[in-house]
Amino acid sequence: MISIMEEQNILLTTDCVILYISPSETEVLLIRRKSDPFKSKWALPGGFVETDESLEAAARRELEEETGLVVEELHQLRAFGAPGRDPRGRTVTIAYWGRVAAKYEVKANDDAEEAAWYPITNLPALAFDHHEIIRETLREIIFSRT
Repeated sequence: MISIMEEQNILLTTDCVILYISPSETEVLLIRRKSDPFKSKWALPGGFVETDESLEAAARRELEEETGLVVEELHQLRAFGAPGRDPRGRTVTIAYWGRVAAKYEVKANDDAEEAAWYPITNLPALAFDHHEIIRETLREIIFSRT
């Protein structure tokens, strides 16, 4: 029996976990949000996918718009879509991760009021489910090395 699904209004975003790994510390690039939801909270660089762009293109665009950083290689981690992860409505994000060879200077722009590198051992409170996304990224990197 075929049932008719009610119309879904699901939003699509991308988020980027950009890591600088030195011999003594691993740091992640964060932005401080300029507007609600979670105004002034720290978050991963990211945002909404535009109608005419691929997921990776959206991740690269948002990363550059919010931090000025261009990363050579991005890897798709997975989707995060738990109901309630975004107070604006049902939102699924596709997380990407990348590594940089140096702790490049970053400059906040667009939706970010600040951009900074944070040691993963001393992260501030983060917006959305971004602690989980960082944790899953680190797990992926550790398992991919074994």
